[in-house]
Amino acid sequence: MKGAHGEVSIWVTRSSMPPIEEYIEEIRPIFESHHLTNMGPIYIKLQQGLKKYLGVPELSLFVNGHMALEMAIEALGLRTENGEVITTPFSFVSTAHAISRNGLKPVFCDIKPDDYTMDPEKIESLITEKTVAIMPVHVYGMLCDVETIQKISDKYNLKVIYDAAHAFGVTYKGVGVGNFGDASMFSFHATKVFHTIEGGAIAFHDKKYGVPLHELKNFGIHGPEDTLSIGGNAKLDEFRAAMGICNLRHIDEYIAVRKQVYEKYLERLSGVQGLYIPISQKDVTANYAYFPVYINPDLFGKSRDIVFDELATKGIYARKYFYPAINEMSCYKDIYKNQHTPVAHDVSSKILTLPMYEGLSIEDVNRICDIILE
Repeated sequence: MKGAHGEVSIWVTRSSMPPIEEYIEEIRPIFESHHLTNMGPIYIKLQQGLKKYLGVPELSLFVNGHMALEMAIEALGLRTENGEVITTPFSFVSTAHAISRNGLKPVFCDIKPDDYTMDPEKIESLITEKTVAIMPVHVYGMLCDVETIQKISDKYNLKVIYDAAHAFGVTYKGVGVGNFGDASMFSFHATKVFHTIEGGAIAFHDKKYGVPLHELKNFGIHGPEDTLSIGGNAKLDEFRAAMGICNLRHIDEYIAVRKQVYEKYLERLSGVQGLYIPISQKDVTANYAYFPVYINPDLFGKSRDIVFDELATKGIYARKYFYPAINEMSCYKDIYKNQHTPVAHDVSSKILTLPMYEGLSIEDVNRICDIILE
């Protein structure tokens, strides 16, 4: 697809792909064995590889990140009548949906203006006798204040489930992001830094959660003649696991190239009046998942929406990510209209994520920046 001026379109993201020959070799045993799903040898190989790469003690694979998050809530025993989960309105809607679809109420906590993660200073005022958990989001791969959040959860005896959909491979003080809280959800959707086409995982510490997670994604079945609980179907199949194995071999290369793209954007756009780019976090090893730019129209001279349209006319498709904030979406705004989150509202109306993927050329990055700055 080409833009209005004949250029090849540039999308906000593009899936990383391993060499096709490598994928063919990885799926060859599937054709020989006819073992297509039900947690076969390729699933197990990927599971073990991810545990090692992410540095987590336990990990369960799922058909996608959303089902992983839904089922983690249930596996941790959080489904209670009138229960509340404190989360952020500045996330993909899946975060709140996973809470709501478990019969719980999302309570929206405002975000920090510097890195867009949940503001820990505003959590305690939202805790009530109905609160059962906190669900922060590592937005754009920016790490939440995991230490302060853990202190709060310990003080009030609350579970913490992190939405780490954007944070594959991120570490804090040398510790993999999947080690914080009681559980962390990773998304392996095709648009992510690491993907299995569609897929997801839950990383956790306590082995006792392994059984309910297995049951929930496998109909509660434990054998050909034994079903112990009522579960669903959220298993990752062998073909997707094979894609994951191939991508895992190349993940460090993907991240290294993304870093080059990120640094070129930073070189061109940092210091420009009216543009704010989150600074690197101390002690955090980044994965360069996204390049978000906050555009102050009064200082920059153009609004986020104008910049978005100018790029689109040249075949460059940035994304208003996340807009609107979840508590302003049609399915939530009437229910949660009294939840005041001014920072999230402001950021969602001014943020723009620019194209970011390992195949994006420096030439294209310069062209994108030229359009923004012209």
